[in-house]
Amino acid sequence: MRIGMLGTGSVGQTLGTKLVSLGHEVRMGSREKGNEKAVGWAKAAGPKASQGSFADAASFGELLFNCTSGRHSLEALRAAGEPNLSGKVLVDVANPLELSKGAPPTLAVANSDSLAEQIQRAFPKAKVVKALNTISAALMVNPQRLGGDHDLFVCGDDAAARRQVVSLLKEGFGWRTVHDLGDLTAARGMEAWLLLWARLMGAFGSADFNLHIVRG
Repeated sequence: MRIGMLGTGSVGQTLGTKLVSLGHEVRMGSREKGNEKAVGWAKAAGPKASQGSFADAASFGELLFNCTSGRHSLEALRAAGEPNLSGKVLVDVANPLELSKGAPPTLAVANSDSLAEQIQRAFPKAKVVKALNTISAALMVNPQRLGGDHDLFVCGDDAAARRQVVSLLKEGFGWRTVHDLGDLTAARGMEAWLLLWARLMGAFGSADFNLHIVRG
């Protein structure tokens, strides 16, 4: 599969490298073609990896990942171009973290809305699925590093798109338990978890932790 990765940070690079290792062709997009981090990643990741602008990556990909900074995701997706997003599954990994006043972060959008819903409204022909935003990049592609069973969540308005993402998470990344939370309003809770996640990371001194849902 051809996959467009929007964002050159640790999340985009980690996901992109994993997807290339699974045999997918991955193009990493940034504001301008030739971004230093994207070029370095593409050289390291191998012949199935390439780089370009946001529009290049979005046009290339059959499946897209939004790994940009949450505060700038809408801007990046506009640069990617609405026609390049139309009809495609867009996995939104970003969180709308507000760090202008320092740590701990707050959320730029919360409670009655979410970044994922804003993206869906802005690009109604895309199939937005919120996933992977509740854990560190290292855990996204290697849940076994913690040992035992722990949980992941997805939501989105298109059920077929959710199933496609869940299949990739389980068969490609090795997740055993993925909870489908239904429509995209569930992203409000998934994004809000980051407030507690940041506190836990500070208390633990590590990002190597996750949730496990225990039901009676």
